[in-house]
Amino acid sequence: MKLEPIIISLLDTDLYKFNMDQVIFHKHTDLCGQYYFKCRSKGAVFTPEMIEEINGQIDHLCTLSFREEELDYLRSIRFIKNDYVEFLRLWHPIRSYVKAEAAENGGLSVVVDGPLFSAMQFEIYLLEIINEVYFRMTYDYDELLASAKERLDAKIKALNDGTYTFHFAEFGCRRRLSREWQDTVVRRFVSETKNCVGTSNVYLAMKYNVTPIGTYAHEFVQMYQGIDSIPLAYTNRYAMQDWYDEYDGDNGTALTDTITTDLFLLDFNRSMVNNYTGVRHDSGDPYEWGEKIIAHYEKYGVDPKTKLLLFSDSLDFDRAQKLYEHFCGKTKVSFGIGTFCTNDTKAEALNIVIKLQYVNGRPVAKLSDSEGKAMCRDDDYLEYLRRSVEFRLHREAEKRR
Repeated sequence: MKLEPIIISLLDTDLYKFNMDQVIFHKHTDLCGQYYFKCRSKGAVFTPEMIEEINGQIDHLCTLSFREEELDYLRSIRFIKNDYVEFLRLWHPIRSYVKAEAAENGGLSVVVDGPLFSAMQFEIYLLEIINEVYFRMTYDYDELLASAKERLDAKIKALNDGTYTFHFAEFGCRRRLSREWQDTVVRRFVSETKNCVGTSNVYLAMKYNVTPIGTYAHEFVQMYQGIDSIPLAYTNRYAMQDWYDEYDGDNGTALTDTITTDLFLLDFNRSMVNNYTGVRHDSGDPYEWGEKIIAHYEKYGVDPKTKLLLFSDSLDFDRAQKLYEHFCGKTKVSFGIGTFCTNDTKAEALNIVIKLQYVNGRPVAKLSDSEGKAMCRDDDYLEYLRRSVEFRLHREAEKRR
């Protein structure tokens, strides 16, 4: 390992990893998962030196454990429970669960395989490592940092002069330029503007005394596809019910698009509409999505102005402002902005993901509301899932006629 350690705290991850893991710890410790890395950026090359560095950084990650003050901080978050924190006192990343090696044509293969409550924690750490190694070893890092600073200065000016009037959370862990740059971004947003309401990064939330923000990700709904007793087209229902049971209505922003928003809305019934404080958008046309959600609230006699629409799909600040202006009089609106906070430089950011692909040996998939975001290693299963979703949507439509 030639670079300085990239991960220095196990809190250096998104809050929703702890939120999801707590539910798994209490309800689904029998599940095992496999995660696979994918780089969607054309032309990205991972050299042997990069892969050696990535493996060295993973080695270091797996020496870490939670410090006492970090456990105390987690315990202070109102919906994190003490028994789960005590479990984390004993937990640490296990090196044998992760394999990173060269793939063909300069690619990178990363597979995480282990008990789901442990395997799922690797995702953000690995993405942080891969991204920082790639940018430090591909470009002149100082030049990238200079361009990032110039663009951050412009954003802060626009937030303070009224060009941007919305509130947002920093969601930039997974594709950040570096650990040090994300630290700078969060520090400056929270100290120099009034627009940043918090960060998904738990370590930086603790460091700068701001709100840690996050609920759950697609993998949380996907994992129910691996449970034999749950019909595929009803996984949203079981996921939302488990979430509500765990958090009793707290920590309640639902993600709509794991197996399409249309299917989600069938299970987002009167009870769930009232139980959840809002919903998050992560694929498809955000304007169509927002109007569809507002109409759904109105169908149940709920004032949309009492609910939150959280937008988080590939947002930059200009897109967020336009969405805010469109929806601000209709509902509560907030934004999670990632790459354009923490990796906005003169070089194009990498489009990299690590996604859950198998649970207990069964394939799982995300369909989403954007065709290009579907990801599954088993084409036959993906088609079967699509047919299951379409069948239920068709059957429910027939009932309403």
